[in-house]
Amino acid sequence: MKIVKMVLLAVFFLMPVATAFCAPVQTGIVENKQLVYLVSDQRIPFWDIMWRGIKSRAEELGYKSSVYSSDNDAKQEIQFAVKAIKERVAGIVVSPTNSSACVTILKLAKSAGIPVVIADIGTDGGEYVSYISSDNREGAYKIGKVLAEKMHALNWQDGRVGIIAIPQKRANGQARTAGFMLAMKEAGIKGAGIWQQETFSYQETYDFSKRLIEENSDLRAIWLQGSDRYQGAIDAITDAGKNKEILLITFDAEPVFLELIPDGILLGAGMQQPFLMGEKAVDAMHAHLTGQIVIKEQKLPVLAVSAMNIKQKLPLIHRNVLGMDSQ
Repeated sequence: MKIVKMVLLAVFFLMPVATAFCAPVQTGIVENKQLVYLVSDQRIPFWDIMWRGIKSRAEELGYKSSVYSSDNDAKQEIQFAVKAIKERVAGIVVSPTNSSACVTILKLAKSAGIPVVIADIGTDGGEYVSYISSDNREGAYKIGKVLAEKMHALNWQDGRVGIIAIPQKRANGQARTAGFMLAMKEAGIKGAGIWQQETFSYQETYDFSKRLIEENSDLRAIWLQGSDRYQGAIDAITDAGKNKEILLITFDAEPVFLELIPDGILLGAGMQQPFLMGEKAVDAMHAHLTGQIVIKEQKLPVLAVSAMNIKQKLPLIHRNVLGMDSQ
């Protein structure tokens, strides 16, 4: 209820400035060169890498850019959206806390005539300039196939797979689960349950992994739908004495994965390309602001990386996945 009241007050407060920003620039020249990135939680490496992609491309195109991280707090996210609108920025790039929260941000921005590009996660509705996303369903399907092939090779196809998921309120979370489960279904591998992350902490990941292990004697793999708390899953598997009995596979990537995957500690990862996504988000915003044609929906491929192909994909991983070239 507090959030609803805040939205209503924000819309009322911002109404006087709406007419000044209601139309996209058609001259090819942008007078206001300030962009803001609203992100759910910059502490998570994936989002920080995306921010670096946004900042890098913005600088190349002559924009100033700022990042506001809400630390997964929907109320704070709305406050930051209002702050950006009051600053009369040229445009907003948003990676919202969830798809329903994004609707509110889009409404606020529309009331002020400020264009919005969505970078990942998605929205349940509203108007936006462009939506830059990963092909989460296909990426999860491909990494699921990697796991299924390994389980069959080990003759573990009768075992179960547990999932530690990102929030399923998010469109990308739903797509990941659907793609992965399709791969498991095709391989005849059964699920062991799904736990949804809320705090995205080490302890939460450890506890979820421990529960999956304790509640499923035939557990053969855990799929972590993120990457940053991978150590929690590894430690739970190790503490249970199951290092040689349970495989771990993830979505997204950390620099240390360049060692963990070849060493066999991690079977593989479905790696999104956040640095590239950040660049594409700014490209879309710039095209809009300068009156160019904008692609409404852009889905970037997810790299299914395992020990079999990691060397081949290293250049893409270094730049587009980990943003190492920007450091």
